[in-house]
Amino acid sequence: MKKIGELHLFRAFRSTNYSLYFFGRSISQFGTWMQRTAVLWMVYSITHSAFWSGATIFAEQFPSFVFSIPGGIAADRYNRYRIIRITQIASMIQSVLLAALVFTGHTVVWEILALSVLLGIINAYDVPARQALVHDVVADPSDLPNALSLTTATACLAQLLGPALAGIAYNAFGAATCFMINAASFGGVLLSLLLMKLPACEPKRKTKKALTEFAEGFAYLKRTPAIGNVILLMAITSLLVLPYSTVLPVFANVVFKGDASTFGYIQSFVGVGAVLGTVFLASRSPGTHMKRILFLCTILMGLGLIGFSLMKHFPPAMFFAAVAGFGSMAQFTICNIVVQSESAPEMRGRAIGVTLMAIFGMLPIGSLLIGAVSEHTGAPVAVLSEGIIAIIVALAFTKYLISRGKLASAHDPGVIEAEEEVVAEHQV
Repeated sequence: MKKIGELHLFRAFRSTNYSLYFFGRSISQFGTWMQRTAVLWMVYSITHSAFWSGATIFAEQFPSFVFSIPGGIAADRYNRYRIIRITQIASMIQSVLLAALVFTGHTVVWEILALSVLLGIINAYDVPARQALVHDVVADPSDLPNALSLTTATACLAQLLGPALAGIAYNAFGAATCFMINAASFGGVLLSLLLMKLPACEPKRKTKKALTEFAEGFAYLKRTPAIGNVILLMAITSLLVLPYSTVLPVFANVVFKGDASTFGYIQSFVGVGAVLGTVFLASRSPGTHMKRILFLCTILMGLGLIGFSLMKHFPPAMFFAAVAGFGSMAQFTICNIVVQSESAPEMRGRAIGVTLMAIFGMLPIGSLLIGAVSEHTGAPVAVLSEGIIAIIVALAFTKYLISRGKLASAHDPGVIEAEEEVVAEHQV
């Protein structure tokens, strides 16, 4: 049993660099979720509008869409270690500026949205470099899928606890406390980076223009539909299903008659499901049919949203919130594993950039759409519709996900060893 646990759950920790990376990011993720929850609730408390909640998400995530490809190119061209240091410092400054707005009484919506736009631009460069850096900090390439699952799991754990802590801190001390905690949390990442021992970076020789490399990224995905199809599924659900988080403040305030703590608890129960989803994937054995899991998780997400939308009492609603969180995070994790494990090394940064472009491009637009729909139909009807759409999307991909050849296992070392061959083959 011990051997199985080492092989399937925690084997990525054999690498000291990955252990430092993991714990540094874990600290930062808690602060990130505290700030995200506080910003969304602060805007909703000012406007009492689902539309403006959607606009808040749009302001942070749409810039990540616009700059995701340049961010992916930068991750391929330049020193990722240095990029991450710069983005962490910039994120820390952004959090301090948010806290300063609250301390000085300038809690005007447009100022909050402007700083959210700034954070979105920072994230567009941070995420591709940070995701691609995982390859540099994992000593054994066969541990990569496990490392990705564990990294996603810690983000889910932060999603579980961060919002609840944010709700408590918000009610007791105000939003500025949440922002300052987030600013301090970036110190964990910076410290872990300083302690890592990485090989000297050899910058890629820039023989092509950025736009040429941009086009190459899309051409690569066109040649490898195995990756492209998973990104397409994520893009559709990001537009029409995942923006359910936009109307969660409405559920907290109107449906369940609560406050910031109620909103934090809803987010946390979504996080419970997300944690369980990533642990489930991290523990899968070699040979697992990941396509079928992707199909089932999309169905599960839809059923969770339908159940949540119909509940009038808080406890049973939280069960369905956890189910939705399980399905949505497992879906994202599988997509992440596929893109990173099966992308050719020289295209990995751009493949991640296109993935982020699909998610961050569709999710903010969907947030505006769902926010506007909720204004006219009510939050329960909007979430019910999203659940139904999730099931329709899964059924539309049934033939592709169930009937065709099996996706390489999330824990199959052959996935990594065959990266050079993947360019000419069909992938997910």
